[in-house]
Amino acid sequence: MTVSKANLKPVSTLSVAPMMDWTDRHCRYFHRLLSPSSLLYTEMLTTGALLHGDRNRLLGFDNAEQPLIIQLGGSNPEEMAACALFAQQAGYQAVNINVGCPSDRVQNGRIGACLMSEPELVAQCVTQMRERVDIPITVKTRIGIDNHDSAEFLMNFIGIIAEAGCETFIIHARKAILSGLSPKENRTIPPLNYQRAYQVKKMFPALSIVVNGGIQAVNEIPQHWEQLDGVMIGRAAYHNPFLLADIEHQLFSQPLLDREKVLFDFIPYIEKQLAMGVSLQSMTKHILGLFAGQPGGKHWRRYLSEHARAKDAGPEVFLKALEAMRPYMTIN
Repeated sequence: MTVSKANLKPVSTLSVAPMMDWTDRHCRYFHRLLSPSSLLYTEMLTTGALLHGDRNRLLGFDNAEQPLIIQLGGSNPEEMAACALFAQQAGYQAVNINVGCPSDRVQNGRIGACLMSEPELVAQCVTQMRERVDIPITVKTRIGIDNHDSAEFLMNFIGIIAEAGCETFIIHARKAILSGLSPKENRTIPPLNYQRAYQVKKMFPALSIVVNGGIQAVNEIPQHWEQLDGVMIGRAAYHNPFLLADIEHQLFSQPLLDREKVLFDFIPYIEKQLAMGVSLQSMTKHILGLFAGQPGGKHWRRYLSEHARAKDAGPEVFLKALEAMRPYMTIN
């Protein structure tokens, strides 16, 4: 499958962040049911995995997930260019370079936030990737690393990579602390600094700047839209996926979806995947939060958690989970 340049959508006002072990193809299909307007991203895929692993499986997706962007982890320009070509051939609409993950594991592979200290190398990756593909190359980054978290540091980083032809930056508005904090702690302990993302847009008005980090509610989004080109929702979209439907309703003027209807719309996909040998639990883990904050929601989550793991479990588990919460629930 190829993508025509006329249909490329490298930036949207709303997107769902790439999240390791979470935003797999099953999660993305479910999120698309909730949010027709958002850009979706894969989990980070490393160049090593794509070059030496089961490429067809790793790159596979359902067309319903589009518009879809692949996130790559790597730092070898030739390998990044080769993997960008794989992505274009598979039908992805853009390639995003991970320059934001702070984990020790990816640092050891010269991936993620540690690359903020090597903007010229990231620029080389962008240059070679753009020489191989027609789809956009974007970068997801932090505002700084360790003690290098000044506005000047970030502007220099952005400027060098923009010169190589990157026109879209997703900025997680926290710095990364590369030693001493876990990845989880790096998502909460370094303070948010949205103003730094706003500064980038003012310095580089021609670039598309998307902000990520700490956005939990619908009413937090418009303030960022006033300053920037887009907002990326992270873990809030996973733990409370109906937030995406609320955004569609309140900010995109779409009819508010019904949670049960979303569930039943998901069942044909699940049946198809079960027939291919996919376990039910690998799909239901993404919908545990569908009734988050609703009466009976904990009963829904508990029933699915306990019963979806059964070897012969099928969609009937959903119906029984609904029945378990029925005495308590009020459907929106």
